[in-house]
Amino acid sequence: MAVELSTRTRSGQPTTPTFTTMRFPAGEAHVKVAAGPDESADAAATQILATDLVEVATLRGTSGDDLVMLGMWADAVRQRGSRSVALVPYLPGARQDRGLPFGAKVYADILNGFHIDQVIAFDPHSPVIVGLIEDLTVVASARIVRDEVVGAPGTEQAYQGIIAPDAGAVARATAAADACGLPVYRAEKHRNPDTGKLDGFTCEPLPDTGRFLVVDDICDGGGTFMGLAGSTGLPKERLGLWVSHGVFSGRAAQLADHFGEIVTTDSYPAQNAIEGLRTVPLTPYLTEEIR
Repeated sequence: MAVELSTRTRSGQPTTPTFTTMRFPAGEAHVKVAAGPDESADAAATQILATDLVEVATLRGTSGDDLVMLGMWADAVRQRGSRSVALVPYLPGARQDRGLPFGAKVYADILNGFHIDQVIAFDPHSPVIVGLIEDLTVVASARIVRDEVVGAPGTEQAYQGIIAPDAGAVARATAAADACGLPVYRAEKHRNPDTGKLDGFTCEPLPDTGRFLVVDDICDGGGTFMGLAGSTGLPKERLGLWVSHGVFSGRAAQLADHFGEIVTTDSYPAQNAIEGLRTVPLTPYLTEEIR
């Protein structure tokens, strides 16, 4: 992946991008000014023009090289006097919100060190990292689940209920259910107290008819979701899966055997191809939060 750069006016109109990215032969990240004031303009005029612009960088995934590129861009924007906005839909380290090392704090320190005017993220895994990143705007998933997957209340909806796959997903699934005007059903995963390993899954009784959407934030290998699907006893035609961030590592391709529809966003580049996967572009939802 690469850092994608664009430029807007303060009123929100797209304009010619100011910067492009490059790397020196030794590998160092760099950005070049591709468009801007005429070189003959005096310094004051240049500064006035720059302050009328909002520079936007989009970072998907977790590449350290891309993070360094983001930092180079942020420094260039700051020196020119424009406003900097970083779209970072998948916040790196959000699952490393405790322990040693404290990964969420490390990644937050990196982003904070760039002194970006606004960081916009999508459905972070943990509230811990939300409290660590400065000037952060969070876009929740509930509206997108409603608009892109289920349908609004009062319309012909694609699903008749939302399933929270475990205790950690209840708040997120409930928000989606409320946005869609649907009931929420809780599932649980059980662990062997002696080994700590997963020991099975259960789900609240579901209606005899209708389709149900499992809602969560991240999917790695998909084992939890496959186990949950089995615990419901439903055929794949009656189950759908929404994950805000589709890593889809390991044996995640087998999810297609358990869910009739799988939907994610382009916040993270999927590691495996998933049959029938539908990916929702996040840029329209994120850019409308630019201030």
